[in-house]
Amino acid sequence: MAQPPVDRRRLRGDESRRAVLSHAVDTATVEGLDGLTIGRLADASGHSKSGIATLFGSKEQLQLAVVAAAREVFIDRVVAPARARTPRGLVRVCALLTDWVSYSRDRVFSGGCFFAATSVEFDAKPGAVRDAVIAASGQWEEYLTASIEHAMAAGELPLLDDARQLTFELVSFLEAANTRSLLHASDEPYRRAEVAVRARLTALGGDPALVDAIGAASTP
Repeated sequence: MAQPPVDRRRLRGDESRRAVLSHAVDTATVEGLDGLTIGRLADASGHSKSGIATLFGSKEQLQLAVVAAAREVFIDRVVAPARARTPRGLVRVCALLTDWVSYSRDRVFSGGCFFAATSVEFDAKPGAVRDAVIAASGQWEEYLTASIEHAMAAGELPLLDDARQLTFELVSFLEAANTRSLLHASDEPYRRAEVAVRARLTALGGDPALVDAIGAASTP
């Protein structure tokens, strides 16, 4: 069977879009989504203003595309690896927390966690962009909560009765570490967050052999 012809113009457009988005996501973690403009992206990426305008249409559409791209990176760096290497239960919870810290600590984006940064920027700005940030952040927290619930069902956190409460606490530890590490240019907040996370899971009856693996590779 003959293969359909390759639309090279579309391929070039997709490549240009990916290149611009890669730069835009990183920039947004430092300067904010509102700091993104078609003109600035054109200068930084080497594309024309008209070319970027054609790719995204408007500033809001650009911002929404950036949120979607950041979500894909987050899944690739945090969720997918943990799912690939661990079964459901406490071991997966520990893997998710470990991978989140690595995602932030390794500066996948210059400004740390994209969603920690944009959540603060858009927490009081209703609209489509805020809704997209809420949806992406909510999906992460729902997945972490579901993973905690699997651990509860398996009897691995016998003293826990509220998975959503634990998710709130764990995410708070992680995001505080992200913010403080950036502010103080220090790795110490991550170590302190790992200590706090391990202590909380152990206090809920988590197996220390599993819990102690969180941050073990980064401990001096």
